[in-house]
Amino acid sequence: MPLPQWNDPDLKAGTMIRGALWLVQEIGEGNTFTKEQIRDAFPGISQADRRIRDLRDYGWVMLTNTEDATLAAEDQRFAKAGVPVWDSAARRAAAPQKSVSAKDIQAALARDDYMCTICGISGGESYIDDSNQTAVLSVTRRSAVLADGREDILLVTECKRCRAGSSGSPARADEVLGEVQALDADERRRLARWIERGRRGSTALDRAWNAYRRLPADARDSVRKALGS
Repeated sequence: MPLPQWNDPDLKAGTMIRGALWLVQEIGEGNTFTKEQIRDAFPGISQADRRIRDLRDYGWVMLTNTEDATLAAEDQRFAKAGVPVWDSAARRAAAPQKSVSAKDIQAALARDDYMCTICGISGGESYIDDSNQTAVLSVTRRSAVLADGREDILLVTECKRCRAGSSGSPARADEVLGEVQALDADERRRLARWIERGRRGSTALDRAWNAYRRLPADARDSVRKALGS
């Protein structure tokens, strides 16, 4: 079934839906756009850029220069399309849940040692395979099956890249198995515990590093001097 045209005057849809179609039909995944382009596409519509940002609640990934250092301050990159919001059934099924409170977010971040529970990166760190991107952490709801078989909704800390579900390269089971087989016995047991828990664990060194990164600059200097002595 062909997609509706984003600028069809007969299309009965709000700015968020038209914005999603505009991104797909005019910008294209992997390409950049600016607020000025949004204003030109949706003249006379206040907060059109905010309506397009709302697509993030439906799994759409748009990067700024905070996450992609190659971008200029005014640019955003349309990295990945999410739920096809122009399909009313898909949109209703994926409707965002009530937002998580600031208190619960801080509690989840502290519990997870301010690290992504999937890849283990700390907030603000650069990715090893892409030094132009720095990790931005968020707390999201995830469905989980508990040890007693009950299903529950848990709050987990994830970086934006893991939340999007892809680093941009295909995953291969044979390569993962090769990496696992290269581990020593202790590392395999630790990996098995992570897999059983469904999240990465952290070490005392990880926790010390993350605590250091949250210090103000002058306090970091005092820690560096103490280590040097």
